[in-house]
Amino acid sequence: MKFHRRWQILSYAEAVLYAVGIAVLFFLVSKNLWVGILSFVIAVVVFLLINKPWKHNLATTGTYIDAHVDEASFSTGLLLQPEDSLSNLAKLQRYKVSEELTKRLGAIQPPNKLKQAVLVTLGLVLLGIVVQQLDLFKGVENVLGNSANETQIQFVATDSISGKSVIPKISSQDISVTYPPYTRKGTIAVSDPNIKTITGATVLWTLEFDNLATEVYLDRMGELIPLQKGENGYRIRQQLSESGFYSFKFKNEEGIEFTSDLFSLEAVADNPPEIEILGLEQYTYFDFADIKIVELESSITDDYGIDEAYIIATVSKGSGESVKFREEKLNFKETISKGVKSVRTTKTLDLNALKMELGDELYFYIEAFDEKQPKRNVARSETYFAVIKDTVSEQFGVEGTLGVDQMPDYFRSQRQLIIDTEKLIKDKPSITSKEFKSRSNELGFDQKALRLKYGQFMGDESEMEEAPSEIESHEEGEDHDHTEDQENILKEYSHDHDGDNEHNLVAAEKVEEAEDPLHDYLHNHDDPEESTLFEESLKTKLRKALNIMWDAELHLRLNEPEKSLPFQYDALTLIQEIKNSARIYVHRIGFDPPPIKEDSRLTGKIKDIKNYRKNETKEVENPFEALERAVARLEQLIQQESTFNEADNALFTAAGNELAQLAIANPSKYLQVLQGLKRIENNTKRTMGNYKFVQKGLLAALPKTPQTPGAKKEYIDEINSLFLKQLEVYD
Repeated sequence: MKFHRRWQILSYAEAVLYAVGIAVLFFLVSKNLWVGILSFVIAVVVFLLINKPWKHNLATTGTYIDAHVDEASFSTGLLLQPEDSLSNLAKLQRYKVSEELTKRLGAIQPPNKLKQAVLVTLGLVLLGIVVQQLDLFKGVENVLGNSANETQIQFVATDSISGKSVIPKISSQDISVTYPPYTRKGTIAVSDPNIKTITGATVLWTLEFDNLATEVYLDRMGELIPLQKGENGYRIRQQLSESGFYSFKFKNEEGIEFTSDLFSLEAVADNPPEIEILGLEQYTYFDFADIKIVELESSITDDYGIDEAYIIATVSKGSGESVKFREEKLNFKETISKGVKSVRTTKTLDLNALKMELGDELYFYIEAFDEKQPKRNVARSETYFAVIKDTVSEQFGVEGTLGVDQMPDYFRSQRQLIIDTEKLIKDKPSITSKEFKSRSNELGFDQKALRLKYGQFMGDESEMEEAPSEIESHEEGEDHDHTEDQENILKEYSHDHDGDNEHNLVAAEKVEEAEDPLHDYLHNHDDPEESTLFEESLKTKLRKALNIMWDAELHLRLNEPEKSLPFQYDALTLIQEIKNSARIYVHRIGFDPPPIKEDSRLTGKIKDIKNYRKNETKEVENPFEALERAVARLEQLIQQESTFNEADNALFTAAGNELAQLAIANPSKYLQVLQGLKRIENNTKRTMGNYKFVQKGLLAALPKTPQTPGAKKEYIDEINSLFLKQLEVYD
């Protein structure tokens, strides 16, 4: 089997070597890479079909070994049969042949012509080099389209010419693009007339004709610019500020005008620098005892070169109306050389060096400029924050063993709580269990603060002073249930004057109060359930919202934000309904109708009543009117209902201007259609095939017409009309 595999590999290698030699020869002759690749594939397939290495099997391999190895004794077939089916004598012969072949087969080469293939390949390569140096097949390059034929500017007469007319052709064509100085790319020569370069670059065309040509113009989007005649032909220089199209026009000695195809000018904008801050969270908090240092590392890149980059840091001190800001411009540790395309920068921000104190905040971002002229492109990163916590101004209320800030600086809305809860659920796989429980508990406290805020409108002021019956322990990490009769932990340390009959100031007997007869007719502000500005329906909705907030807080406290979200959404819906229903609508000042005359009311007389009618006509501008008319006109030309006339020139010129606006944004899609339209306009290709091609392209360029409702005209025959009349009779 090893000998068999070697035989097959050498057969495949032989075919590949022949194909490589043929491919190199064709490539050197044609100077076309695709021709070389195609010839390689064809040659490999042909040689494989000739040799057919896949047809070699173990039987043919055994036959070859029997014929060339004497020690095999024509017994290799025994090695291919199962040992159990052989006789004792056959087994003995099998063992003998196996031992001999094990020693001999390593030194035997399978049949191949590998050396011949190597020599042929080298000969073909040398032949190709000789042909290329002597340029014996110069015409092959032109036939295959690899010469200037594909990129050469071709001219076509716009009018009929006689057989004796001299048609000038371009003998030499040079196009060079000079990039702006800040790009450091200099001037490069291009062969394709379809030019794509950076905005601000200068393009130089130099054309030489083999015969006399006069009035040579550059037609750039309808603007005719004459070319200057010099020693080396006609020259013109244009700065590329925006995308567009251009063509060339000239006249020969007889005054016949020639024009070229349309070519594209695509201006590519210089992109601003790209800034990436690495490994730094957007918000960084420091305690008073922490080392207040922020390590900033960033990567800045630009397509042509960076001019400068720095950090803008703003320190905020104070709060409220006394807040003060101080802005500083900080440089990086590394020196940024002008013109470098990529740089990695670092900076250590020491908050103490910035004279920051407790409660101060630092906002910083990176700003970078490139070298674009005359106005530089600027880019800035996102803003990052560093805050020193102010522990002095924080006040904590004791709830059992848990310290919670009872008076937060602000209340978060229900919508903000929903956003934070969804973010917590999203971050759950990437954070620790301790952080997840802490954030869930903080959201539960924010939900409680919001509930108490809305509870003030229901008279629930006393709820702020009550300690909750559940105490959460950060040390134990689990909740402990307490019975309702558990004593207050502050009872033995306080003097309770509000206890039930603490100093025997009230008699033991309950005094039955007399019922107030005006109770049902008064608005009692002493009753928390009655002291509200809301009507009964709003009051019910608000109480329902507060109850839902209880459930939302419960699941947040139990570290179950997924179960809390539905309750938060329900609470948000009720709050929005309450806000909308509590709005006050003021009547708009406007038309006041005259008072109704009672003597003429309900009499049915309309003698003095005059109707008011106003007619107004508005014209909607159609940006593609010429394109639509051109499509209709091309249909007439295709159906040969009329011939091309002078009025069509103006129509197709207007259609070309409208199509050019679309082609600037997408030249690859509309450039060929625009070229076909110009050929029709210039009378260089008014053929049926070009008419159909241009019409198809114009239909694809037109935007889809919006469907407007209206009656449709449909044909109804006589039988359907009689049927409808009978239906009306029995209706």
